[in-house]
Amino acid sequence: MSHMSTKQSKVTKLSPQDLEQLARQLRSQLAMAREQIRLALLRRDTESYAQLAGQVHNSDEEALAGVLVDVNLAEIARETDEARTINAALARIRSGSYGVCVECGEPIDEARLRAYPAANRCLTCQRSREGT
Repeated sequence: MSHMSTKQSKVTKLSPQDLEQLARQLRSQLAMAREQIRLALLRRDTESYAQLAGQVHNSDEEALAGVLVDVNLAEIARETDEARTINAALARIRSGSYGVCVECGEPIDEARLRAYPAANRCLTCQRSREGT
């Protein structure tokens, strides 16, 4: 029997079936994030600032047009970040490091992974990072 690193032995709490189920959930979430990005880009193309600004008649409407463009860009950024986070989780599954906190090296609670499969920190380290 080969020796496993401490991190790898802690990961084995998740069965191969558990890992596959979480990977399916992550792939589904990734598909949704990509679709949201696609839709936001389509909206951006059809609702460009110039087009919206051309339809406004006063400074309040112009400000609203700017806000709509900013909201659309924020949505794209948020969904892109989510897609990156999910891809990173899928990479951890492939590499065998999934389920281990990137900060402290301790196992991430299975309930946390089921609630948020892309989690890369245990709850303690995540709370510390968020300052809560």
